[in-house]
Amino acid sequence: MCRLLGKASKTHARCNQMITPLNPPQIRSPFAAYSHGVLAPAGARILFASGQLGVSPNDEIPESVEAQAVLCFENIKAILSAAGMDFQQVVRFSAFVTDRAYFPIYGAVRSRYVMGDAFASTLLIVSGFTLPQFKIEVEVTAVG
Repeated sequence: MCRLLGKASKTHARCNQMITPLNPPQIRSPFAAYSHGVLAPAGARILFASGQLGVSPNDEIPESVEAQAVLCFENIKAILSAAGMDFQQVVRFSAFVTDRAYFPIYGAVRSRYVMGDAFASTLLIVSGFTLPQFKIEVEVTAVG
């Protein structure tokens, strides 16, 4: 049985469970649309998705970081769907980019797939990936 843990909780239609964002007043508000913590309900299924790179099924790697980010999110969408989940059930995003300038592009693409801020998020700037053409990688954790 689910119960409301906070007025900012979101209910996932498929599992009817509550995800509660946690933003304690003792610490600075998040820098963007995310929460400092996310509380998942007891007994929820957990999906850990590996990091997804901006590469198409036929091994094409677009030049643009935006196109690569879209591929990352489309890949994640397919993984979530295979688990019977969607982006509403993502509780954590971890993103890796090779240039600080890519942060707003990543954020804009993420906003196309995810509404609100009921998820934790980390963005790291890294020196590179397995192939030099890659500019972004995104991994998620979802509960449902």
